[in-house]
Amino acid sequence: MVIEDRQRRAYAYCERVARSHYENFPVASLLLPATMRPHIAAIYAFARRADDFADEPGISDDERIRLLDDWGGRLHHSACRAEARVESTREGGRLGAGRPALAGDGDPDDLIFEALGTTMKECALPMSLFEDLLSAFRQDVTTRRYQTWDDVLDYCRRSANPVGRLVLRVAGVATPRLDAASDAVCTALQLTNFWQDLGRDWNNGRLYVPIADVNQGGAREADLAARRMTPMWRAVLTSMIERTRGLFDAGREVCDGVNGRLKWELRLTWLGGRRMLDKVEAARLTSFDARPTLGAADVPAILRDAILWTRT
Repeated sequence: MVIEDRQRRAYAYCERVARSHYENFPVASLLLPATMRPHIAAIYAFARRADDFADEPGISDDERIRLLDDWGGRLHHSACRAEARVESTREGGRLGAGRPALAGDGDPDDLIFEALGTTMKECALPMSLFEDLLSAFRQDVTTRRYQTWDDVLDYCRRSANPVGRLVLRVAGVATPRLDAASDAVCTALQLTNFWQDLGRDWNNGRLYVPIADVNQGGAREADLAARRMTPMWRAVLTSMIERTRGLFDAGREVCDGVNGRLKWELRLTWLGGRRMLDKVEAARLTSFDARPTLGAADVPAILRDAILWTRT
């Protein structure tokens, strides 16, 4: 009973973390089946906090890497602890002396790992997907420019695509076809966020537009430093946005490949992503610093398109 109470508290904490950050797209929303919602919140809370380490102001890059390495160690520890708890239950025993202490007594983030360890065990989630996420967060600390489009896609493969696959695994879905479609949508969502956050990322010393495309289009970083959105930059970003639209289209199938409430969650996510991309394109025609967001005024159109959705 004590273990169950701690797990409930841990999942409740993860849901609070999920709802305390602005996101373009729903996270553990009420559209998800109730059985999935706590697990998705645990995954999101893990990734959200790790991402915060990579962007934490006022600390050195070495300290960021140390925090991420520690986060990875806690991840492995939580998975082992969940496995030990299951084995103890099977043997009719108790978690007594000699077992790792239950989380939640000190650092509040221990609650994330209390929940995540349970989620990884119950949903058979592969450790490799979490390790991919951590590798992308470490890369955010060490890499400020990307030479080619393929380099950007490789980053997205580790920073975004694992989340989509984890959602599918929590739903009990594991097929190569839907994995590939999910990867395309998740990459498109990540890229949309890059183009949305162009000014914010630049202020943090990062540029996700491939240098090869910047050079080929005759754009100059000096213009970004002067907050100028030149015709060359508009052309380069238009090319980035068109490639991103292509990825949304390539991944649309995943919204039709699941059933029940998850289907509606994925449709709304896809539609919200496409709508955000349109708003980013309009903003980038005139402003470097504009950061468009989705708001209440966007909801009716997104809901309408979800209801009128045509299967691929």
